[in-house]
Amino acid sequence: MAHLLPPYRADHVGSFLRTPAIVNARSFFNAGKITREELTAIEDTEISRLIRKQTDNGLKAVTDGEFRRAFWHLDFLAALDGIEHVKAKAWSVAFKDSQPKAETIRIVDKLAFPEKHPFLEAFTRLKHLAGDTPVKFTIPSPSMLHLICAVREENYAPIEIYRSENVLFDDLAQTWVDAVKALYARGCRYLQLDDTSWGEFCSSEKRAAYAARGIDVDRVAKHYVEVINRIMEEKPANMVITMHICRGNFRSTWFSSGGYEPVAPLLFRHCKVDGFFLEYDTERAGDFTPLRHIADQTVVLGLISSKVGTLEDPEAIKARIREAAQYVPMERLCLSTQCGFSSTEEGNLITEDDEWAKVRLVVKIAREMWADA
Repeated sequence: MAHLLPPYRADHVGSFLRTPAIVNARSFFNAGKITREELTAIEDTEISRLIRKQTDNGLKAVTDGEFRRAFWHLDFLAALDGIEHVKAKAWSVAFKDSQPKAETIRIVDKLAFPEKHPFLEAFTRLKHLAGDTPVKFTIPSPSMLHLICAVREENYAPIEIYRSENVLFDDLAQTWVDAVKALYARGCRYLQLDDTSWGEFCSSEKRAAYAARGIDVDRVAKHYVEVINRIMEEKPANMVITMHICRGNFRSTWFSSGGYEPVAPLLFRHCKVDGFFLEYDTERAGDFTPLRHIADQTVVLGLISSKVGTLEDPEAIKARIREAAQYVPMERLCLSTQCGFSSTEEGNLITEDDEWAKVRLVVKIAREMWADA
């Protein structure tokens, strides 16, 4: 019998390499050469093609590939009430090699989720294009807004209404509660919160740097779990919300290293998401022993790299799945790539053929490891 509820045995993180048509259309739009309506029409056409490719390659739930976004997170965050999207001297965190466009956000007023947030229309259009095929939608975790504005930003000064940190976290939680309810009302039943904060909090180097600035990472992490749990408490029962944890994914590079042990007792044991998508494609993510802290969540093992085109050895991946099953039962394990293929519109340094070969590898291994895949 098939595994019917998400996360699926063969799943994916969500973003795909932008097609040439998308790249050109967005360039023309930014230059004022085509209208918003013309851009949207091209996006719809390319997303329809992407949906077919996802199902043709064996995926059970489809995304829009994040084709309507420049960044996996900033597009969502910048469209919230109370947020200003600004240019910056440098990206808010340093990647190993390449650096994204220097843009950031700051809190300038009371946070809220607007009724006409552009992601609502993006979801509605995706659901229409997907027809009867299950849809997965991705948004950044609330942790990302706080991390960018109040942790990474060395000169953060709270505005008057947020001099009390508890008020800020209350409004942060309510903003995402409202976002979840609005997406649910439009038919969203599978939502993924993307979150790089935990990847940073796994890093001994970054923890030390934050401590030197007087930031208690463990206290911040506790607030993040409390915010996410409030969202989970208010989500409808027939909606699945998962969290994807990443150590950076831009042009096939990264910005954090370190196993999950520093965050596992708090995050895995107490965060009430329905499942975790965990990066596990390189030794930078550590071993599987922190999975002993998993409560009753599903764990999607990100064992296949989306950063490089070389295909992994299926037997080696199967061995790693069996190793992870020492800590989490097989019936609560799934498989995916460690991240998406294009966290920003620039995309990773692989080809489209590489991308779909990776997806097919995930599907093939899942079908051989789980009878219900």
